[in-house]
Amino acid sequence: MSSDPDIARDSLDGLSVGDALGAQFFVPGRSVPALLAGNPPAPPWEWTDDTEMACSVHAEIRAHGRIDRDRLATLFAERCEPYRGYGGGTVVVLHQIRDGRPWAEAAGAVFDGVGSWGNGAAMRVAPLGAYFAGQPDRAAAQAALTAEVTHRHPEAIVGAMAVAVAASHAAATRGSRCAPEELLAAVEPYLIDGRTARGIRRAHALLGRPVAEAAYELGNGAQVSAPDTVPFTLWAAATFLHDYPRAITACVEAGGDADTTAAIVGGIVAAHTGIGTHGDRRGIPTAWLAAREALPDWATE
Repeated sequence: MSSDPDIARDSLDGLSVGDALGAQFFVPGRSVPALLAGNPPAPPWEWTDDTEMACSVHAEIRAHGRIDRDRLATLFAERCEPYRGYGGGTVVVLHQIRDGRPWAEAAGAVFDGVGSWGNGAAMRVAPLGAYFAGQPDRAAAQAALTAEVTHRHPEAIVGAMAVAVAASHAAATRGSRCAPEELLAAVEPYLIDGRTARGIRRAHALLGRPVAEAAYELGNGAQVSAPDTVPFTLWAAATFLHDYPRAITACVEAGGDADTTAAIVGGIVAAHTGIGTHGDRRGIPTAWLAAREALPDWATE
């Protein structure tokens, strides 16, 4: 299957809407029951660092068809707006890169030289996976390159690969049914033993269980790590692959790092559903898309 920039754009919209809506629930007074009842917060919804970095990945893969780590590191550093919610460690790494330190040194030095295993590499990569629809090997390889720029720990890298492969499969099955077990099975060949992989395998056994139980067993991103984030997001994406609004509300219902879980899930699910309703597929609601803060012009040119 050839690369698909249109589905990649749908995935970016799904990621950014999920991110922006999830971030609303860090604001006091927001009502999760109201969202579950179909009444989201009033716009505008501002997006976070999840979207800012995903926009860079999306723009690079559309322009070049591949990831150049040196170029991507420079763009991440130049475009970093700390007020968007970047973690302190990521801000330090990106500032060092902007000041001329090689990205491999900057990213490799954190956490006593083992690198970050945070969820930042996974949160930004779904549009890349969607671009490589039906090409899981390419999606996984390119996702690993995007991760290494800021997250050198194997847990973070495998998390990014898993999300990209899930998005690749979701995009490839657009227009057809994809069972929850099928999406998780597509990711299995790309797992490397560790906490993230064990969590994703545990997600298989939790298919069909309530959101609260899945979040309790798999994590909800509260630890801001790949092992605590990626397993639940793949469970949610597999469970609600045909229903974007329900997938996003599940992330908010689960609590924790809701903007990031909703970004990951939104990017995967929108690769499958697109925008609007198509038969039994419920994509990104147009009202939600209008409520999201506009993306940078450079992200979609």
